[in-house]
Amino acid sequence: MIKIGIVDDHAVVRAGLRDFFATHVDLRVEGEAASGREAIDLVRSTELDVLVMDLSMPGQSGIDALAMIRAKAPDVGILILSAYPEEHYAMNLIRQGASGYLNKECDPEEIVKAVRTIALGRRYITPAVADLLANQLGKKESSAPHEQLSEREFQVFLRLAKGETVGKIGDDLSLSVKTISTYRTRLMEKLNLQTNSDLTYYAMKAQLID
Repeated sequence: MIKIGIVDDHAVVRAGLRDFFATHVDLRVEGEAASGREAIDLVRSTELDVLVMDLSMPGQSGIDALAMIRAKAPDVGILILSAYPEEHYAMNLIRQGASGYLNKECDPEEIVKAVRTIALGRRYITPAVADLLANQLGKKESSAPHEQLSEREFQVFLRLAKGETVGKIGDDLSLSVKTISTYRTRLMEKLNLQTNSDLTYYAMKAQLID
């Protein structure tokens, strides 16, 4: 039996996934969460094989939670199920420890296939993500600037681009304002940008935020 956790801030999505998984005899939903912070609590308190997690959630997002979940529960597979197309986030998140990435418009049976693959300790790579990986091999210098950011820089970048203050980001990530400011300086240099407005424009143009 594959033990699954579902993380999404929309109750109707969680209910739909729970009912769908219930139609498969080898899958069982052991718990649910509505935010990244709740997801961290879930993996601490519940034995899971695979966590099916959304990215965009209020408060602590799936991106924010990924590293901490990896640290707290390294054996739990993490399948990102997002409304964003693969090319926008998949590469960054797989490098940061996600076991697979699917767009919410995929065939539902592909979610089951991914869960079963990840439960075996393997990564689930779709053809679209495989193409992205292949295109990046030996061509790191030609990849998008944001793909060169570290995990924490990418987190801070997305939050700044959404208009969050350095203070709020520090509170949410349990880091000092000085530390967040240092990350901001680094990522601004890597992206060759000057202001937070530049960050927002870059993120919207790259379709990383709505």
